[in-house]
Amino acid sequence: MADPLTAAPARETAFRWQQHLERERRRSPHTVRAYAATAYRLVDFLGEHLGGPPDAIALGALKPADLRAYLTRRRAEGLGNSSAARELSAVRGFIAFAAAEAGEGAVPRLRGPKRPRSVPRPISPQEAVALAEEVGEDATAEWIAARDFAILLLLYGSGLRVAEALGLAGAALPLGEAITVTGKRNKTRVVPLLPQVRDAIERYLSLSPHGASRTEPLFRGARGGPLNGEMVRRVVRRARVRLGLSDRTTPHALRHSFATHLLGRGADLRSLQELLGHASLSSTQIYTAVDAAHLMDVYRNAHPRA
Repeated sequence: MADPLTAAPARETAFRWQQHLERERRRSPHTVRAYAATAYRLVDFLGEHLGGPPDAIALGALKPADLRAYLTRRRAEGLGNSSAARELSAVRGFIAFAAAEAGEGAVPRLRGPKRPRSVPRPISPQEAVALAEEVGEDATAEWIAARDFAILLLLYGSGLRVAEALGLAGAALPLGEAITVTGKRNKTRVVPLLPQVRDAIERYLSLSPHGASRTEPLFRGARGGPLNGEMVRRVVRRARVRLGLSDRTTPHALRHSFATHLLGRGADLRSLQELLGHASLSSTQIYTAVDAAHLMDVYRNAHPRA
């Protein structure tokens, strides 16, 4: 029986890319599994599509029409817009890796699937994590990728404003189950810190070359200075395009998603007001309308008479 890695030479490339994502890029186990599965699916598809086992040269010679054919197959298997966009991002990364190894070829240009424009909606927990993982694709160093990942998890996991996250200083260490945040009008509040968020921040700190002085910002720019909020917004804009997410998917949208998901799971408005740092309950009440809109979406998609 043939070795599955040598049955198609490109599968060897896919295996090396999987190791690259795990060892050099330090992507999460979930991302490594998902991206590697996409690479192997693409290689298997190309074996049929091209009429023979593909190799690195075949990968480098792919055209947009080849990728469209692959996405058409995946769509026929039930892949939705958001998943198709992320699959395309994984395909581009794999082809770019193969081209770099071979020293030739270029990644075919192909626009991701468009999502229909609609009224604002919170993004799903899966999309929030996917966005946090995807921002690392533009990073110039591993510690910067870890920093951006930690910031976005913090925005979604604790409902912080961007300025609040970037305003945290080393005095917040060591991290526990909660963290004190200074919000608008210098009002402080205590917000929970999920284990996943705490782990992400600690990993960033372990990689950062700038240390963690009590009086200096927790999240540093590339040269060690304070991190600008526009930098966070810029990397999110790039990541959401690759994932095919709405242009309303901003860093602040992660805070909205935090609030909406908590409300949907039974949190009361007063508690939510405290967690968000709203001075007035009326500011928090907007989330009841957002949650009602989400419930209507669920109803329309699930009810046989809707």
